[in-house]
Amino acid sequence: MILRLRPDVDPHDQQALLDDLHRWGFTVTTLLRGGQPILAVNGQEITAGIAAELARYPGVEAIVTPSEPYRLAALASRPRGTTVRVGDVVVGGHEPVIIAGPCTVENREQLLRTAEAVRDAGASLLRGGAFKPRTSPYSFQGLGERGLELLAEAREQTGLPIVTEVLDTEQVDLVAQYADMLQIGSRNMMNFALLRKVAATGKPVLLKRGFAATIEEWLLAAEYLLAGGNDQVVLCERGVRSFEPATRFMLDLNAVPLVRQLSHLPVIVDPSHGTGRRELVPPLSLAAIAAGAHGLLVEVHVEPDAALVDGRQSIDPATLASIVRRVRVLSELAEELVTA
Repeated sequence: MILRLRPDVDPHDQQALLDDLHRWGFTVTTLLRGGQPILAVNGQEITAGIAAELARYPGVEAIVTPSEPYRLAALASRPRGTTVRVGDVVVGGHEPVIIAGPCTVENREQLLRTAEAVRDAGASLLRGGAFKPRTSPYSFQGLGERGLELLAEAREQTGLPIVTEVLDTEQVDLVAQYADMLQIGSRNMMNFALLRKVAATGKPVLLKRGFAATIEEWLLAAEYLLAGGNDQVVLCERGVRSFEPATRFMLDLNAVPLVRQLSHLPVIVDPSHGTGRRELVPPLSLAAIAAGAHGLLVEVHVEPDAALVDGRQSIDPATLASIVRRVRVLSELAEELVTA
């Protein structure tokens, strides 16, 4: 059961409600930071009498019993939606957010040049991999902590908050020291121990959809983060595996409007991994925004053909600047159509 509290709930009334729930033997997960406070109540059966008594508490706006297995992530639990703040950047608002940068931090010069270029092109956050999950054990695995140090330097130089991936539970504390937002990659979407550990940091989380995951499985992965007390979660559609070899994956833009109907969490799209072809990134970026995405995650390199990882799907800064301009125009046009 979900108790949705009023946005202006008195803290004393909220604490009294929590005390009584605990006294009655319930376990409660409290989500506060992403907008309207909600309480997830679990434990013994909640009778009609208890539900009626809870409804009379000051500050309780509604009692919701979502039919979906992902109760905390369900739209019914927070119909006004959730916004996620990464530094001064808000994801889930009216402005589409562009996260851009290289797939992998290769060296200081490459990262700082790219960071300055994506900032000048209009990106809001800087992405870059310090630890890289690679299919082959012989491929470049990233610079590790040195990569994190370079990302922190790039943030200092450009002012862009940084997003980087964490691969396993042993890395979480280290990566959280440097990153403004922790990314859970496609391969780790169902690494539940990692999800729990990342949730406990309280850091904003970018949760990529597994390349063979259903939407329900994706939202249940988000549920692990929410149940861990962290509602600063952004979903990322990055393509699913299909039979078609012409593109790296099949970018599932159906998922964007569907997830927005199912969940209060903001959703962005990664057209770089979703296609694997840089020439397809601009049109799919516009299609993603038209479908209702709150932003984009794009791989950018100052010299794409020389990139150590994923150069084929990386765009250059000039292409990013073009995407940013057109995305802003498209977003403004969509807003006008909605309010007309």
